[in-house]
Amino acid sequence: MTSSLDFLRLIDEIPLGILILDTDRRVITLNRSFEALSGFSASLARGVHCRNILRSAACISNCPVLRITTDDRSISCESDIINLDRQLFPIRLTCASITDVNGKTVGFIETIEDLRSSGKLDGEKSVAYSFANIIGRSRQMEKIFQTLPVLAQSDVSVLITGETGTGKDLVAEAIHQTSGRASGPFIKINCGALPETLLESELFGHQKGSFTGAGEDKPGRFKLAHNGTIFLTEIGDLSLPLQVKLLTFLDDKIIYPLGSTKGFKTNVRMIAATHRNLEQMVIQGLFRKDLLFRLNVARIHLPPLRKREGDIQLLLDHFFNAYTRQINKQINGFSKDTLVMLLNYKYEGNIRELKNIVEYAVNVSNSLTIEPRHLPSYLSGPPDLTESELLESQGYATGNPIGPESGKNSGIDKRNLIEPETWSTIQRQIIIKALKESNGKKAEAAKILGWGRSTLWRKMKRFKIDS
Repeated sequence: MTSSLDFLRLIDEIPLGILILDTDRRVITLNRSFEALSGFSASLARGVHCRNILRSAACISNCPVLRITTDDRSISCESDIINLDRQLFPIRLTCASITDVNGKTVGFIETIEDLRSSGKLDGEKSVAYSFANIIGRSRQMEKIFQTLPVLAQSDVSVLITGETGTGKDLVAEAIHQTSGRASGPFIKINCGALPETLLESELFGHQKGSFTGAGEDKPGRFKLAHNGTIFLTEIGDLSLPLQVKLLTFLDDKIIYPLGSTKGFKTNVRMIAATHRNLEQMVIQGLFRKDLLFRLNVARIHLPPLRKREGDIQLLLDHFFNAYTRQINKQINGFSKDTLVMLLNYKYEGNIRELKNIVEYAVNVSNSLTIEPRHLPSYLSGPPDLTESELLESQGYATGNPIGPESGKNSGIDKRNLIEPETWSTIQRQIIIKALKESNGKKAEAAKILGWGRSTLWRKMKRFKIDS
């Protein structure tokens, strides 16, 4: 008779995500492939209703488990899933009942197939001048499009560099999805998002009891990425001790979980990305030269959007078409004045910022064309304030040249108060005011300012505003 341990080992070897549910549709267990797809571990998911783990549109509109009858062997549908990294991607969901020897239903089994590598192109991706889901027609992007298929068919380590928002994540996923590892997991982890101790456990796993709070064995991201690709973004934020451990893995391909002397050999392709200058970090002693050599077998540098001639118009049209279809809104396009503004804007946040701007404009537009008034307010630049208005905006009473509190500093010239007040200073104060009005809630503050959340986060970081 097969033991439960054998069964768990068996489903772990199946290259499809698997959920085992009880009759109330609560999770009993899941396999390694589903953990890689969703980010949920078996311990975290156990006892939770499947809709809160699967997080699929099918769970809301037409649950396939509820459609199973005694005559049905299985129910299959195409839907989507949202993983713990908040990525939305297509899946094929197949459900069947589990019966005992008497034919009584004692639970359900769900298999989840990742359709990102199926080769099907939807309307949003089937555009000219593209590779996978990356879009561009500039000379720099044409060279990258020629390089990516070659890199995809090899297993060398790849280092992707470029400013924030240039699309490093998309390039990494495109390499994976067009490679021979496409049917395997694509595991992403942000090296700057977790403290060193937690990051080591996330990457390499740990054994039960290896540290306080380690109540059970946990496979690391490297183990979950077996036969697939691991993508380490913000690799420049990796601490020196973890750089040593990563270098050891790249040498022998063996993972040693925390608290374990027994290693696990894993077959993983490594892709790393950073917006930092790693060569400069090597000189400063912040990054190991030998690790840089191992990661930098092949390098792809993504240029900033402002240097990609002709791509701004292409991306504006692409995102405009995508968002108008998504919300089913009839808008004919951008007005001439709006287009001039958008084509001449510098896009410090690169493609991510452009995408946020278009999404905002499409959603707030109430006319047949997108006008300048429909764009986020910061795009129009600093307001043309009079001297008195500028003083008032900074708390100085009109007609009072001595500052916010009368009776003090009477010798101060108003020009000395105005000149240091740059647009950056004013913008910083506007952000702080919005954060105060929203009680520190960034999503609400972004709405007040008319920005996307990522734009607010970036500007808070730029102006050194403590969250």
